[in-house]
Amino acid sequence: MGLWSSRVVGVAVCLLGTATIGLAAEKTDQGPQSPDRNWQIGFTPSYSTGNFGTSSTSSFLYAPLSMRRLFKDGDITVIVPFVTSTTDGRTTIVGGNVTRVDDNSKSGSSGSGSDDDGGCSGKGQSGSGKDRVCGLTTRAPGQKVTTVGLGDIILKGRYYVVEERDALPLIALTARVKLPTANEQLGLGTGALDYGFGVEMSKMFGEYWIAFLDAGYNIIGDPDGLQFQNQHWYDVGAGYFVTRDLLASVYFEEYRAIVPGFVNARDFFFAMNYTVSSAWRLNSGVTVGVSNGAPDYAFSVGASYRF
Repeated sequence: MGLWSSRVVGVAVCLLGTATIGLAAEKTDQGPQSPDRNWQIGFTPSYSTGNFGTSSTSSFLYAPLSMRRLFKDGDITVIVPFVTSTTDGRTTIVGGNVTRVDDNSKSGSSGSGSDDDGGCSGKGQSGSGKDRVCGLTTRAPGQKVTTVGLGDIILKGRYYVVEERDALPLIALTARVKLPTANEQLGLGTGALDYGFGVEMSKMFGEYWIAFLDAGYNIIGDPDGLQFQNQHWYDVGAGYFVTRDLLASVYFEEYRAIVPGFVNARDFFFAMNYTVSSAWRLNSGVTVGVSNGAPDYAFSVGASYRF
């Protein structure tokens, strides 16, 4: 794979924690791996904030620790995140993405949700077996609470089915499982199992430009008494190698809202990845939301180490 392999394998990874966690960010970590470095650890905390279509601003500090096993034709990753959440319960983290989970279609009102259906109606339990008021919590609309705890552990893998050559792009199949380890009553997750699959494609154009196109589908688990819709997503992006070790890239991303009737999350993600050495890599990213379903903005910075 020549120039493609030497550059892409050496670029930073694990830009986790924006509203669209880790998907577009990982495009710079594709390609067959070096046989002398089979493991990678990474830590990339991020901060995101926005109203996500509600009348109340929420913020999240997402600090994921990742361990990746690299193989010749793919990789397997375990992500263990710790989350600090400040929200009234209308938003939470679903598979690493900050997502609205109440069903109050009239943001800021206090009577449009039905009894304990996940809306912010101010009403208590009516039949689901949960004492919910706002989203998956017992908070009143606008009552923001800060909580800290373990997030949902994510397992994911990638397998390269087509190697880049001539007019063919690099193509990989992906799969992921979100384990419900976060406490939903604290606003840190949904308390349900999710899983998904997708495809990643990338192609070098000349010596400096690289293009990305990716898509997937997530099966969203339903917490007791609530019903979420499944989620399709995609992103398209381009990168430029400023130097052999420095890659600047930008992506447009869209995720379907998991509550029917809400606006999909759409954003632009800007990333910088720098290879310090064959072992160390640095990364940073900025997300700018362009829809009510996305954060207003998000920032991330981190590092990874291969051994």
